[in-house]
Amino acid sequence: MSTEGTETTPGLRRVVTFPWLLLYGLGSTVGAGIYILTGVVAGRAGIWAPLAFALAGLVAAFTARSFAELSARYPRAGGALVYVQEGFGRRWFSLFVGLATASAGAISAATVSLGFVAYLSEIVRVPAPLALAVVVLGVGGIAAWGVKESVAAAGFVTLVEIGGLVAILAFGGAHIAAAPPGSFEGLYAAPPGLGEWALILQSVVLCFYAFLGFEDIVNVAEEVRDAPRVMPRAILWTLGISTALNVAVAAVAILVVPPEVLGGAEAPLALVLERSGGRAELISLVALVAMLNGSLVQVVMASRILMSLAREGSLPAWLGRIHPRTGTPARATGVVAVIVGGLATALPMERLAAATASVALSVFVLVNLSLVAVLLRERSAEQAERPRVSIAVPLIGAAASTVFLAVELIERWRGAF
Repeated sequence: MSTEGTETTPGLRRVVTFPWLLLYGLGSTVGAGIYILTGVVAGRAGIWAPLAFALAGLVAAFTARSFAELSARYPRAGGALVYVQEGFGRRWFSLFVGLATASAGAISAATVSLGFVAYLSEIVRVPAPLALAVVVLGVGGIAAWGVKESVAAAGFVTLVEIGGLVAILAFGGAHIAAAPPGSFEGLYAAPPGLGEWALILQSVVLCFYAFLGFEDIVNVAEEVRDAPRVMPRAILWTLGISTALNVAVAAVAILVVPPEVLGGAEAPLALVLERSGGRAELISLVALVAMLNGSLVQVVMASRILMSLAREGSLPAWLGRIHPRTGTPARATGVVAVIVGGLATALPMERLAAATASVALSVFVLVNLSLVAVLLRERSAEQAERPRVSIAVPLIGAAASTVFLAVELIERWRGAF
C-alpha cells in the first residue's frame, strides 16, 4: 500500500489498494460473530448448521450485489447516505440514513468494546472502566492516525482472526480424519424433514448477522485507488470468503463436538479446538483481537459518514475538516469515539446489539430500494450505463432484509413480554 495518490477533497488520500481493502472488509465481517454464533446456530439447526450459514450467505449476496453496483456508480465517502440521495433525491431522507448508519457504527463499536472488556476480565483482573477507556481511546487514536495506518492495523488483525479459524479447520480436520471408520456414517443419509427445515430457516435469520460488515467497505471509497473497479470486487470477495469460512467452520465444529453440546458452550470454537487437541487459550486471544478490530472498523466508518454529512451542509462544517498531516477527519473521529464511550458506559450490551441489527437491516432495505429507483429511472430514460444489474437483485435484497427486520422486531417484542 503506497502513500502516493490523488486527493478527492483536501487531505483525503487515495492510498488503499484492493488487497488492503479486502482485508479491511474481512476484518469487519469475519470477526467475533463466527466465534459466538457457531454454537447458537448448532444448538438450533443441529447437523444442518452449515446449510443455515450457506443459505444466509446466499441471501446476503443480493444486498452485497446492490452495494457493489452502487459503489461502482457513486464511489464517494458516505456510502448508504449517498446511495439514498441518488435514488430518492431527498436530502432529509439521506440525512436520516446517514445518521442512522453512523449511529449503528457507534453502537456496534460500543457493543464490541463492552464485549472486549467482559472477555478480558475473565483472563486478567483489570478495572472495567479503565479497560473501557483504554480500548475506546486506543481505537479512536488509530482511526485518527491515518487511513493507511487504520486499514493496515485492521488488515493485520484480520490475518490473526483468519489464522484462528484456519487453526480450527486444521486441528478439527485432523481429528475428524483420525476418527474410527463409520463414525459419521449415515449422518446426512436423508434430507432435512419439514420440522428440520423450520429450524434451519429460523437459524438463517440468526446466521445473517455473521455476514454484516461487508457494507462498511463503501465508506472509505474516496480513499481507495480506482474505486469504481476495486470497490465492487472487494465487497463480493469479502462476502464470498466469509461464507466459505463460516460454512467450513460450522461443518467441522458439529463433527468434532455434538451440536447440543456446542449450543450450550459459552466459547464454542474454543471447545472445538480443545477437543481437537489444540489450546483453547489461542481462540480466546484471537476473539479478543477480533473485538478490537470490529470496533476500529466501525469507528472509521462512522467518522467518514459524519464527514460526508458535514461536507453536504447537514452537520456543522468543522466535522468535515480533514487534518492536514494525517489526512483523516480527526474531529469527526473524536466525536465518534466520545459517543462510543458514552454508549458503552450508559447502556447494557444486549440492548446495544439489538439496536445495531435493527438499524443495519433498515439501511439495507433503503439501499436496495435506492438501486431499484435508479434502475427504473434509467429504464424510463432508456439509458445503458454500465455496470448493470438485474432489478430482481435489489428487489430480492429489499424483501429479504425486510423479512429479517420483521423477525428481529417480533423476537424483541416477544422478549419484552
